[in-house]
Amino acid sequence: MKLRKLDFYIIRKFLGTFFYAIALIILIVIIFDLSERIDNFIENQAPLNEILFDYYLNFIPYFINLFSPLFTFIAVIYFTSRMAFNSEIVAILSSGISFRRMLIPYFLSATVLAMLSIYLSNVMIPDANRKRLDFEETYFRKNRQFRERNIHMQIRPGEFVYLESFNERINVGYKFTIESISDGQLTHKITADRAEWVDSTATWSLRNYFSREIDSIGENLSFGNRLDTVINLSPDDFIQNLREMDAMNFRELQAYIDNERLRGSENIKFYLVEKHRRIAFPFATLVLTLIGVSLSSRKVRGGMGLHLGIGLTLSFAFILFMQVSTTFATNGNLPPVIAAWIPNIIFAILGLYLLRTAPK
Repeated sequence: MKLRKLDFYIIRKFLGTFFYAIALIILIVIIFDLSERIDNFIENQAPLNEILFDYYLNFIPYFINLFSPLFTFIAVIYFTSRMAFNSEIVAILSSGISFRRMLIPYFLSATVLAMLSIYLSNVMIPDANRKRLDFEETYFRKNRQFRERNIHMQIRPGEFVYLESFNERINVGYKFTIESISDGQLTHKITADRAEWVDSTATWSLRNYFSREIDSIGENLSFGNRLDTVINLSPDDFIQNLREMDAMNFRELQAYIDNERLRGSENIKFYLVEKHRRIAFPFATLVLTLIGVSLSSRKVRGGMGLHLGIGLTLSFAFILFMQVSTTFATNGNLPPVIAAWIPNIIFAILGLYLLRTAPK
């Protein structure tokens, strides 16, 4: 379908309003963040070039993507309300252009922003977050979380590790057990009072160990004060840092999920929600565009203020709904894929209803 001058007019209004609004909010966020972090920067002697280029330059894509659906919604409501107030919508519909035809430039613009969001989420932002998170870890944040008690994990198919506790400061695990199981039968088991990580050789030193090996002939038992062995395990595997998933692109995130599923990680739901959210979140741009244009295309007595008020209420309701569904997925039994997509589905139904009642 050939684009008309009207289409380019709406596209220019849409994208221009969006990027102007997002630039303003990013500037405000940077100013508030700088006022909050400046003491940390000075105290930790962070170099100015690292503050500008490693932190704030990589800070911008993250917040553009974070606020993208919300400010798409606000931009659509703002300029469409102005068009309705100036009777431009009436003139467009009176000229023979249908309401659905008028939606084409809106959805073309929203599609551009959705594709930009997908690129930012899965390609650009993970690389930028690596630098930003490294800066934060270096100068003002220590956000690593540790498994402390009763650690169970599968380190490779059929091989399981148990520790009663792990001390991350000295890299020592207590009440260590490793089991090998084949065809549902235990074939090898080693228990030890302590498992100490030897960084120079990347091995584990088992203290006061007892080994039990089972084969078709019988059992072989051995014990001793020390056993140095190579295990598919390192101290980093006990560290849980959910911020690290922000620095993974889509392929790395999928590989990490597969590895954590093998290990039986208790936090795998967080990563699954993030994986599905990276696809579902950009589609919120299309859904909120539909709601915004259907809502604000009618000229009402309250004018733009009424439209913006209703729009902000709906946008905050959408964000709240996303947080609630994420909580049910991570702390309940709601499947992550449903948690990521159900806000889009419900608000898409609302958008279709508003489209049906919009002036034609």
